[in-house]
Amino acid sequence: MNIKRHIPNSITCANLACGCLALVKAFDGDLVWAAYFVGFALIFDFLDGFMARLLKVSSAIGKDLDSLADMVTFGAVPGVVMFKLILFAVAKEDSSEAIDELAANSQNIGEQLWMNANLNLKSDSLLPYLGFVLTLFSAIRLAKFNNDTRQSTSFIGLPTPANAMFIVSLPLILAFQPSYSFIIDMLDEAWFLLTITGIFSYLLIAEIPLFALKFKSFGWQENKMIYLFLLTSVLLLIILQFVAIPLIIILYILVSIVNNMLLKTKV
Repeated sequence: MNIKRHIPNSITCANLACGCLALVKAFDGDLVWAAYFVGFALIFDFLDGFMARLLKVSSAIGKDLDSLADMVTFGAVPGVVMFKLILFAVAKEDSSEAIDELAANSQNIGEQLWMNANLNLKSDSLLPYLGFVLTLFSAIRLAKFNNDTRQSTSFIGLPTPANAMFIVSLPLILAFQPSYSFIIDMLDEAWFLLTITGIFSYLLIAEIPLFALKFKSFGWQENKMIYLFLLTSVLLLIILQFVAIPLIIILYILVSIVNNMLLKTKV
């Protein structure tokens, strides 16, 4: 038995395991740990492809397994997280007394709200279920990616890991960066969360070419855009912490659009 053939698939299974744990935490209301598990899964998602290329092994099973793992971690989890965020926004008016009591006993209201899994908010509204539109469009996105030969060296539409990063960063901002009050206020509004859901569902399947963070070589000239993007991302993370994550995803989309325009002008 060639053990090295199974190493990438084992790493993919670690991605899937993190997705399952993220789902458990998200349903429990602990969106912070759900986001952490998605972060761990992102590392495994990078490593499985890296190891497959390094060991020069690939298989149809590995490709399918990768998509199935991504569907759970980067498809189902963002839907549950958005469901919980909208549920909180809708239900907060009916549960104002519980929230006020929690705020009175906490120096960091954001951290308490999003780390306290026992705050069980309920609502009769159907709006929170619209968060699962992200999951539906993630499934379409992955199906298109598996059958689209144009996406071998770049992406068309927002990759599901990038979408998941954006969504799970929102409870991290709420939990640990309450000083950004204007962002906190917007994330407390159901209409704003529903707008995010609609925009990012569209971006998942949009015919927008996006550059891939893959290196065929490490030369500066052929990878200049990737190096500059990564450097900017690191600086944003150092300065803004979790607030930087959605900005980085938006920057990724904008840089890709500008790059596409520049390439067209050169043709």
